[in-house]
Amino acid sequence: MTPKLPRSILVVIHAAGGEVLLLERADRPGFWQSVTGSLELGETPLAAAIREVKEETGLQPTAETLVDCRLSNRFEIFPQWRHRYATGVEYNVEHVFSLRLANASPISLSDEHLGYRWLPWRQAAAKCFSWSNRDAISIMAGR
Repeated sequence: MTPKLPRSILVVIHAAGGEVLLLERADRPGFWQSVTGSLELGETPLAAAIREVKEETGLQPTAETLVDCRLSNRFEIFPQWRHRYATGVEYNVEHVFSLRLANASPISLSDEHLGYRWLPWRQAAAKCFSWSNRDAISIMAGR
């Protein structure tokens, strides 16, 4: 298995009414998050964001509908997930994007997730297990 690159994307999907989409991880029930995923070799953060949103939600974003928030976070990779990376890799850099939809609508979940919820942004931020996800949702709410 090829090790994952320590570069990823986070896409906060939010509706005009203030709701934020959260996904429950299948490999960690009870862990709620926005769309996330690692970059593949040679892939740009924007291309990864488009790919991951399509894979995880069935939505069809484009380079024009995804907003690069010009925000990146460096964080320690959880020990239980380090085996996915090359030996000695302990930190990841995450690039943050936003996708605004007209309304909170049904999505098509991938097998990576058990369920989804559209929540008011404050509730969504509080439900996320990741500090970077909570911060990104709060930033989106302020726009």
